[in-house]
Amino acid sequence: MLAGEIALAIAAAFTGAAIYVNVAEQSARLTLAPDALLTEFKPSYKRGFAMQASLAIIGAVFGAIAFYNSGDWLWLLGAALLIANWPYTLLVIMPTNNRLLATDPARADEETRSLIRHWGSLHAVRTALGAAATVTFLLAN
Repeated sequence: MLAGEIALAIAAAFTGAAIYVNVAEQSARLTLAPDALLTEFKPSYKRGFAMQASLAIIGAVFGAIAFYNSGDWLWLLGAALLIANWPYTLLVIMPTNNRLLATDPARADEETRSLIRHWGSLHAVRTALGAAATVTFLLAN
């Protein structure tokens, strides 16, 4: 079923991007001085948000279509796991994002580094949600 394969591919892309952020980008940015760290984080976050938010919506829609076409509840569960990134981001991560985005890089300090480290821990939950959606779609396929 095409909708399910598209949902799986998109969930896998979401998960791959999230893993990259946690494993490569986050660890690299934390080696920078606080001002450079924040300067790198701001545009990186905005671009990553746009990409991952879109992937979560599109993957969830295709998962829901696969559920509608097949009646297999695993497609719906995978879609729910993928779209769960939206409320999680808005309710849990957004307060940290707002503090970081409102900080002037010239005023960045070790508290800024701590906030970005905390952001990475919060982002790891998005990675887990994406991985759980991907595995669920694999099981449904």
